[in-house]
Amino acid sequence: MPDYTNISWADFFSHIYIEKEALEYELTEQILAMYPDAVRIQIEHYKDIFNRPHQDCEIQKKAPSLVLAVKHGELIYPGARVCQNFDNHYFYYTSSIMNCPFDCRYCYLKGMYPSSCIVVFVNIDDIFAEAARLCEKHPVYLCVSYDTDILAMEHLTGFASKWCAFTSAHDNITIEIRTKSAFDYSTLSKYANSGIIMAWTLSPGPVIDMYELHTPSLNARLSAIRKAYECGFTVRLCFDPMIYIKDWENIYKNFYEEVFRNIDAGQIYDASYGLFRISASYIKNMRRRHPDSISTYPYSNINGICSYDPGLSKRMNNLAFSCLSQYIPSDKIYKPEW
Repeated sequence: MPDYTNISWADFFSHIYIEKEALEYELTEQILAMYPDAVRIQIEHYKDIFNRPHQDCEIQKKAPSLVLAVKHGELIYPGARVCQNFDNHYFYYTSSIMNCPFDCRYCYLKGMYPSSCIVVFVNIDDIFAEAARLCEKHPVYLCVSYDTDILAMEHLTGFASKWCAFTSAHDNITIEIRTKSAFDYSTLSKYANSGIIMAWTLSPGPVIDMYELHTPSLNARLSAIRKAYECGFTVRLCFDPMIYIKDWENIYKNFYEEVFRNIDAGQIYDASYGLFRISASYIKNMRRRHPDSISTYPYSNINGICSYDPGLSKRMNNLAFSCLSQYIPSDKIYKPEW
């Protein structure tokens, strides 16, 4: 499995599938130029590859193929109910990339997608145009790193910098870029403003080691956070998902202490926490495709959302809030709504 924490994009993809329609886009040309030795296969539609039956996602993850496609239909979607909206009424997300270079064993993408291929939609300007139209109607809060980690893919696509530039040019939009990466934010510092929220998913070291494969370490993420707020970015911390593991109480208490020993809580805009939860349909797929994963735990199904039983959930939520409220004002801590 490649080491995504220090990735060499120049030799990462050996096979690239290209929609015929995508050939005319400048981004396609730029990406293909990075892979002169890759096998190139022209296709009619990305789903011909991505939605094939009987794919082995675990094998694919070891050497994923890249698919370059053009996105049609709905480009921006209303936020899902399992996601926190941070008190934003007009809460949306968009997917300019499908799938993630990281391999988090709890990720809902493992239950949502039938493939580990990474799909890049090269018509990013169409998504910008749709976002601009929404901005004319009302304020927009838009998650742009939803079904991937766009900062982990930045050297390939440049989407994070494009979104930052777009947001800086529009007054009626706030974007959240959520990441586990250790990206160098000095390259984006010219875009730092209140309309761009850099949000990190943080987990204890044992959870990273067991369930967040090939992601940057906690120390690397904390270093990136410091760099981001020093560059002037608005920073959000996301302690989500909390995972039930052996000795979880001590592990998470020590974890919260470690986080705030290494960053300035006064530089943090807000924070959220949440337990592992996933739709019942996705976890069914995960159990079939990834039988050795976190999905095998006997979760409680409440209104179609699978998570820990109510008693354990209450204990975990209480611990998170108790620890966080020592460092972050309570009105800046976003609690679960499920």
